[in-house]
Order: sequence, then C-alpha cells, then structure tokens
Amino acid sequence: MEPTLRPRVKICCISSIEEARLAIRYGVDALGLVAHMPSGPGVISESTIAEIATIIPPSIGSFLLTSEQNVSAIVAQQKRCRVNTIQIVDRLERGGFEDLRMALPGVSLVQVIHVTGEESLEEACRIAELGIDALLLDSGDQRLPVKLLGGTGRTHDWSISRRIREKVNVPIFLAGGLGHENVANAISEVQPFGLDLCSSLRTDGRLDESKLSKFVNEVRRHMMADAKTTI
Repeated sequence: MEPTLRPRVKICCISSIEEARLAIRYGVDALGLVAHMPSGPGVISESTIAEIATIIPPSIGSFLLTSEQNVSAIVAQQKRCRVNTIQIVDRLERGGFEDLRMALPGVSLVQVIHVTGEESLEEACRIAELGIDALLLDSGDQRLPVKLLGGTGRTHDWSISRRIREKVNVPIFLAGGLGHENVANAISEVQPFGLDLCSSLRTDGRLDESKLSKFVNEVRRHMMADAKTTI
C-alpha cells in the first residue's frame, strides 16, 4: 500500500467521557477503549466503554480493544459496547474474520501484530489477506507467561514495520513507544496510515492536555515540513 503523508492519530486508553471530549477537541481520528486484558494500562469496564462510545461522533473511530479469542465472545462484547471498530489484540482461536464480518456488518476489523522479529512479517502478510480493514503494529509479546498485548510504552524494530507496510494491501497503524520526541522519525521511517499512542500522553494516569497538544502539533509540524520539501 502506498504511504500516506497524513497519518491518522488514534489515542488509546481513553478512560472517561472527559478524556474522550478532550481528544476530540484536538482533532484526533480515533479513540481506543480497553476492555479486560491480562496485563497493561487503560482497562475500563464495558459499561464505561459503552457510555463513552455514545458521545463519539460517527466520523471518529471508536476502537474496542479486546483480548477475546473466540468470535462469538467478540460479537457479544461489541453488542454490549456498541463501538464501530474492533481491535483484536491476540490471535483468534475460534472462528475467523469472515465470521466476524458476517455477524457485525459495518463494524471495522483491526488485527494487532506484535512485532517481535522476522516472523511478524510473515504473520502480517498472511492476516492481511483474510479480509481485515487494517493492521496495527505494536510492541507486545504473546509468548510470555502473562501476555503483553499492548500499552508497553516501548518501540519495536521499525524497519520490520516498514517492510510490513510495503508488502500488505491494508492500512497500517504504528504503535509502541510513540511520543512527540520520536513521531517525526516514526512517520519518516515507517510512513504509516495511522499512529497509536497511550502512555506518553498521560501524567499520573490521566490524559495530559499539554502532552496531547505537543504531540498533535509535532505531527502537524512534520507534515508541513514534509510538504514543503516535496514542492
């Protein structure tokens, strides 16, 4: 897929209506709402997810982060939470993407690939052909006794992420350790469709407006500088 000069911004670990409204004011393109996870930050109840989802405009992605591996469980979870996008942070074990598509028409499907090495390139290429809407490349590790399925706050090998972006035919979100200090390099190196971040925008567990502003402004600054170099 061709790289984009306008990466979408997805803010994850949204924990309240107030945080959602703050992010929306800054023009973000998607919000991540974290359901039960074996580890990591940002987990909120499904009732809170459903409440937040009601105030997110249809033009903005409402991403339900689910660690469920059973299609029927994911379908039931979406119907409780009423989001417009499902972000699958682990591998499906019962059922497939086609089953989800049939059960949830109009709901976008995003599969997370945890970039741990060269094997992640093969996995991404295989899954990209299964009817999903996007891949999200993160820095977790499913091989650990307690799985890390996101929210690590650390980067991974972006050269692998770039190769994935070059080979697959679906949009790529880049996650893992992004912040205002490295986002320009991330955009230049990977050229992702979207950027996903959580911990770098928080202070004492709360979404920090000054950090959010700094990040959004850095993305805009980089885009303007990049546009000037291509004229």
